[in-house]
Order: sequence, then C-alpha cells, then structure tokens
Amino acid sequence: MSLSAVLMVKNEAQNLAACLDTLGFADEIVVVDGGSEDATREIAARYTDKVFVEAQWRGFGVQRQRAEAYASGDWILMIDADERVTPQLAQSIREAIAGPPAILSMPRLSWCFGAFIRHSGWYPDPVARLYPRDGAGYNDALVHEKLKNRSGLPERSLEGDLLHYTYRDLRHYLEKSAHYAEAWSEARAARGKRGSLAAGIGHGIGCFLRMYLLRAGFLDGRAGLLLALLSAHSTFAKYADLWVRTHTGSPD
Repeated sequence: MSLSAVLMVKNEAQNLAACLDTLGFADEIVVVDGGSEDATREIAARYTDKVFVEAQWRGFGVQRQRAEAYASGDWILMIDADERVTPQLAQSIREAIAGPPAILSMPRLSWCFGAFIRHSGWYPDPVARLYPRDGAGYNDALVHEKLKNRSGLPERSLEGDLLHYTYRDLRHYLEKSAHYAEAWSEARAARGKRGSLAAGIGHGIGCFLRMYLLRAGFLDGRAGLLLALLSAHSTFAKYADLWVRTHTGSPD
C-alpha cells in the first residue's frame, strides 16, 4: 500500500520545511498552493516535484478536494504546514496502512502562546487525517470542512501525537480568527441565518467558562487564560459579523 502526504498551503514559507522534514516515510508528497506570495512553492519543490497551484479560492473543503485529486497513493495523509508528525505517529501510520481500510484519527497536541496546551478542550483533539483515497474524502464546506466516510469504513485511533504549531504571535491569531469569522458568517448568511449581538455575547461568555473552568484551562497557566479570553472574543466576532451582514446595509 502506498501513501500520499497531501498539503494545501498559502504563504507558509516559515512553516513548510519543518513540516515536510517529518514526512520522509510517505511514498509521495503533494503540495497544492493557493497563490503564495512568499517562497512557499520554492521550498516545496525541494521536497517533491508534485507542486500545483490552485489560486481561485472556493473554500477550505473545495481546496482539500483539489489536493486529494492530485494524489496517487492508496492512502492519503492530509496534513497542514503548521503540523509535525512525531516518530511514534509515523510508525503508527506505517502499521495502519499495511492493514485493512479504515478512517484513522490521531491525537493533536497544539503549541500556543509559548506552551503545549494539554487542557482547555484542546487535547487530545482527535483529527481524522489518514484514509483510503477511494474510500473517503472531504466535503465542500467553505470553512470547518469535514472528512466524509462515504464507504462506511471502520474508524480507529492511532498512537502518537500530531504536533500543531498554531499561532506565531497575537497578530497571527487575530488575523486567522477574523478570517474564520468571516467565512463562518458568510456560510450562515447564505443559508438564511440571522445573528444578534446578544447571541454573540452569550456564546462568548459560554465559551470562556467552558474552556477555562469546565475543561480545566486554568491548568494550562497564563497561556490557558489568554487562550480562553481570545476564544471568547473570536466566538463573539462570528456572531457580530453575521449581525453586520444581515442587519446593516450600504449607505444611501
């Protein structure tokens, strides 16, 4: 059984080499670039000749579908540039693809604001990323895309962490948060949903209490406190963006 490690990237020159260095066990590496303006494609070309450009953005789900289409392996490992495969996880992947078809999830351990976040609802954060190319695939959601088990395959878990280096700094967090809020509200508005600022406040407060208290974010120290506060802000921003889209108009 052959394995394709598949990445969709854009302006990931700072992360890409460190990610690709952990994928030497794959039979091929496929990189689909969304129109980078940095050295992303040049870095990718040092590791693989399968570098493709898909610059017309139609959402995360469609971009993952495009990336899947370029893969030729029996199995696909879908991975992001800010993630790293640990040696234990690599061994677990090699063993899994020698077995029967299945959807394989892996625990993801995130580094955020100077610490690995082991509480706050962020760990083990299982993500289904290893699957037979002909047995599963991503939906076309604009944001928060999901892997669809279209063949009814069994689902199992792998051993070993997938490391996730989430945000370079606070500005990076806020930029990504704004992008996700925009995509989320756009998708909701397209389905006829309407938002309110009161709902945003309520969901934001609930997010903080859930992360910091119920999911023991306080055990992650100051990084956990900051993450809970910022997550509450991001939750509010989604509903605020939806309210702006559905309740305000252009000036006369």
